[in-house]
Amino acid sequence: MTNRLNGMTRRAFTGSALAASIALTSGAKAAEAALRPTASGDLGPFYPIDRLAEDDADLTWIKGHDKRAMGDVIEVSGRVLDRYGKPVSGATLEVWQANSVGRYAHPNDIATAPIDPNFQGYAQIRTGADGEWRIVTIKPAAYDSPIGRRTPHIHFDVHGKSHRLISQMYFADDADTNANDVLYKGLGDWADTAVARLDSPAKYRWDVILMDA
Repeated sequence: MTNRLNGMTRRAFTGSALAASIALTSGAKAAEAALRPTASGDLGPFYPIDRLAEDDADLTWIKGHDKRAMGDVIEVSGRVLDRYGKPVSGATLEVWQANSVGRYAHPNDIATAPIDPNFQGYAQIRTGADGEWRIVTIKPAAYDSPIGRRTPHIHFDVHGKSHRLISQMYFADDADTNANDVLYKGLGDWADTAVARLDSPAKYRWDVILMDA
């Protein structure tokens, strides 16, 4: 007669236990493999309600203008990924920032620094099949604000298929000013997820990791 454990054969019980062990191990490995999501940030007071008609990936040129925006031209690129490293295609990224002297083209910005009429200041782009995105822009300047000196940063509003992330991207080569920025310091242990690395002169790389696609 076959011995049974609560109606289950020993062989079935052993097989089920092994399967459960494998599932737990696989789950643990998957958890270990998961990427850290990008830290969220404030939308800020200068989200561009009134925008230029142009919102392409090159913020340094405006069609019909004879001059390029003032400042150091940089390229920022990366991918939008889910927390397991899978590319998120068709994600929308809204991007906006201060110009090369720390001024936003926004009516609420009361800074005395001049507006650059040749700087687009805003872009709306989509990721490709591999989650890749890229913009050409001006390295933004630091500026004074009611909460203290803001280190150079670029604002992002990223819409995936089921997750939205608002974040501020910082620059690795501005480590000294980053350390004194109140919003950057507020990210705590997650601050590194909001920092773009400098891959080569004037080229930065920053992957955006969403909680879900």
